[in-house]
Amino acid sequence: MPLMTGKEYRDSLRKRKPLTIFLHGEKIENPTEHPIIKASINSVALTYDFASDPQYRDVMTAKSSLTGNTINRFCHLHQSTDDLQNKVRMLRLLGQKCGTCFQRCVGMDALNAVFITTYEIDQTHGTDYHDRFTEYVKLAEKKDWTIDGAMTDPKGDRSKRPSEQRDPDVYVHVVERRKDGVVIRGAKAHQTGAINSHEHLIMPTASLQSEDRDYAICCAVPSDSPGITYYYGRQSSDMRRLDESTEGDIDCGNPIYGGQECLVVYDNVFVPNDRIFMNGETELCGRLVESFAAYHRQSYGGCKVGVGDVLIGAAATIAEYNGVLQASHIREKLTEMTHLNETLYSCGMACSACGTKTPAGNYLVDILLANVCKQNVTRFPFEIARILQDIAGGLFVTCPSARELRNPQTRKVIEKYLAGAEGVDTVNRIKMLRLIENLTLGRAAVGYLAESMHGAGSPQAQRIMIHRLSNIEEKKKMAKQLAQIEE
Repeated sequence: MPLMTGKEYRDSLRKRKPLTIFLHGEKIENPTEHPIIKASINSVALTYDFASDPQYRDVMTAKSSLTGNTINRFCHLHQSTDDLQNKVRMLRLLGQKCGTCFQRCVGMDALNAVFITTYEIDQTHGTDYHDRFTEYVKLAEKKDWTIDGAMTDPKGDRSKRPSEQRDPDVYVHVVERRKDGVVIRGAKAHQTGAINSHEHLIMPTASLQSEDRDYAICCAVPSDSPGITYYYGRQSSDMRRLDESTEGDIDCGNPIYGGQECLVVYDNVFVPNDRIFMNGETELCGRLVESFAAYHRQSYGGCKVGVGDVLIGAAATIAEYNGVLQASHIREKLTEMTHLNETLYSCGMACSACGTKTPAGNYLVDILLANVCKQNVTRFPFEIARILQDIAGGLFVTCPSARELRNPQTRKVIEKYLAGAEGVDTVNRIKMLRLIENLTLGRAAVGYLAESMHGAGSPQAQRIMIHRLSNIEEKKKMAKQLAQIEE
């Protein structure tokens, strides 16, 4: 059965050729053992371990439409609206269990979007991209790959098209076409889990015109390909991971799990023909971007809800530790947090339930509702986090370092003056406060708040799609008909 365990996943990363990674100004020689990177690998490993766990197997796995084998759902081409809903359920579960970004959503969404687009390119141009890509998906299923769906380019001057940029490398583009493949150069920004991936599935980032032909490239490259360099994204409180003592882990808030974002530079990377899935077909770029964005905006109705569940749990726990859980205003705030979080989940499930079968054979979410889902995600998590900070009190940003707990003299003072409700261990109270800091201000906030705002497109991107799909003219006709207006 093509399913890896978490251990096998970690081993597979160690078997890659050495990666060129820069973090905090230093070249990292052993990424799988680096304290900052290791936490993000732990999050991805959950997606493998849960697929083998009888308790979660039904939601974490699926039957391949290509081979009939049982595969990890992250490698699956959605075959029904039930599949789309199970995807959202899976993402919520994982968000609950790691409290941060587990990094495989973007690859799953890219697989399904490229599957749709290659079929439509072939129908238009008589190419064989879809057969190539189908074989690629079979390989991804067999090897249980983690795939980085690489779409976002740095973009340079946003007022100019890719072919108009002063520096052409701010968008990934083809610099050489050969009989056996192409050579690409450029960069992808904000790449979730790029170092932790086996493969990069590179896609254009915007609708393109004929003069942008060299930028209309969709292809796959191994993450350890020659010419790829990773620049690790700096995140709040990331240096706390470097204090590996037991007490020091308290200051991390979430000591085991973390997310990962990178700037990935492709410097003359060769791509063979069998891994090229679009090469100059500019008129289909918009379709690829639109379908990928819809899938990924659906995803946020799952993963952000799972992390939201953790925020609600943290709010209730710290209220209990502070001795105020039964206060009426606390109950009201917890109710509001739950209302907001379940609204996001409802949006994710609704766009899934209303999905439809594509000509390629897989299922696509309802694009309008997926954009409504993500538009709400740009707002509600910030209110959920605000309420959590309100309930927690100011100590989550003024608490002394865990180092004070190592000194017997200072530990006594901390335990005396930072005590909460009777019977609550002071260290446990501090741990919960640090988790709250992590969720709303620290590293996890990147995968929760910042990603809620900008991941899968910034708020205006969803509003453009919502307006485009709102069918205002048809609604005007409805109103005129009821008012008995004839024009």
